[in-house]
Amino acid sequence: MADETLRLYEQLADDMTNAVKQGLLKAGDRLPSVRQTCERRGVSPSTVFQAYALLEARGVIEARPRSGYYVRAGKRSSRQLSKPATPARETSEVAVSTLAFDILESTRDPAVVPLGSAFPSPHLFPLEELVRTGARAMRNLLPEEVTTGLTVGDERLRRAILRRYALQGIALSETELVITNGAMEALNLCLQAVTRPGDLVVVESPTFYAALQALERLHLRVVEVATDPKEGVVLQDLERLLGQHKVAACWFMPNLQNPLGASMPLASKRELVAMLARHGVPLVEDDVYAELYADVRRPPSVKSFDQTGDVLHCSSFSKCLAPGYRVGWAAAGRHAAQVLRLKMMTSLATSIPSQVAIAEYLEQGGYDHHLRRLRTALSREQRRVRGMVERHFPPGTRITLPSGGYFLWLELPAKVDALELHRRGRRAGISTAPGVLFSADRRFVHHLRLNAGHPGDARVDDAIRQLGQMAGQLAAA
Repeated sequence: MADETLRLYEQLADDMTNAVKQGLLKAGDRLPSVRQTCERRGVSPSTVFQAYALLEARGVIEARPRSGYYVRAGKRSSRQLSKPATPARETSEVAVSTLAFDILESTRDPAVVPLGSAFPSPHLFPLEELVRTGARAMRNLLPEEVTTGLTVGDERLRRAILRRYALQGIALSETELVITNGAMEALNLCLQAVTRPGDLVVVESPTFYAALQALERLHLRVVEVATDPKEGVVLQDLERLLGQHKVAACWFMPNLQNPLGASMPLASKRELVAMLARHGVPLVEDDVYAELYADVRRPPSVKSFDQTGDVLHCSSFSKCLAPGYRVGWAAAGRHAAQVLRLKMMTSLATSIPSQVAIAEYLEQGGYDHHLRRLRTALSREQRRVRGMVERHFPPGTRITLPSGGYFLWLELPAKVDALELHRRGRRAGISTAPGVLFSADRRFVHHLRLNAGHPGDARVDDAIRQLGQMAGQLAAA
């Protein structure tokens, strides 16, 4: 019964979101009262309240005290970051690991406000339930099952993942799916399967620092492609790079890109697949944030348009269900056999207890319920933190407006060195992720990524205020 109610309120929220997008409900329009909506839709008051709460979290409507619910004005913020970066045209070697390690070490300290962390709050995840399902699954595990799925992964978990993709309209081949130690192993294996030392790889600008670390470890060269803060990779720029250079592979994050939060439109994903197929260039697709969308539907992966088997799709449960369990997967298309061989030669297998705990949890049917609550909490907190940045950071600060996830990317005034801001914040017990981490040539000197995924952490508000004051001082110096 609970699941049915959740489906009803999500459907109601989706219908109203679509009405706003189609112009049937306009900015400033008052929504029907809860009682009126109950009568018209034949649903309970709790369903309507949950739907309106979800619409608030998405930023579609706003509650006005003693007045009701209204469609939020779609006015563009003067602080919104709207232009893609202009990356260097030259290829380069990669050397970011020392800087990344030094900066990110601060996020391990629980006393530090984790605005520089790559993970949302652990309190958002059903960790106690995972412990129970894990214990139950291990009690029922047959002795032979400990070794039968060593390299490819637990059969129950593989079936559950394949089923979820099938429901999204993606018919993955069973033979191409390999369970890995988190998405990072999947991404590293896939990259290694399609490159050799010295090869050139195209990445987004800015890009996730772990991608740069992987390129550095494999002795690969990199060239960055212009990336729009809203719509991801600029395809015209990519076409130019593919014509100018011998490119071995691309590593992109088409959904809720880290750090920008950008998501490529549907047509762009199709065009991307066709373009790479023409040039014979494989794509390593990092899709770890796609379940954290705040829109009406889950954004499709680029893998869903793949016809040649050259999209090596990677994801995990680390950001949406089970951080620390290190369970991810690769669906590597025609490169799956090579990925499997590399997996066997490196880590051999992924932890069986972690796999069976997640498989048991998925079979119980509560995953989508959890995801709906998680998306709502993250969306609401991301909007709240963005508003605080607008209030407390100095004039000239620009901010992305993602359609999900939990990151915000800031462009600070030119006089603000984000690395110095990081150092000052660290002395005050606040971590940040300065922009120099997110480019091979450390170009994003005045940029900052903030983690807005810690709702309920009472320290966040004061931390944002302090960072804003520090940034203001640097801007005025």
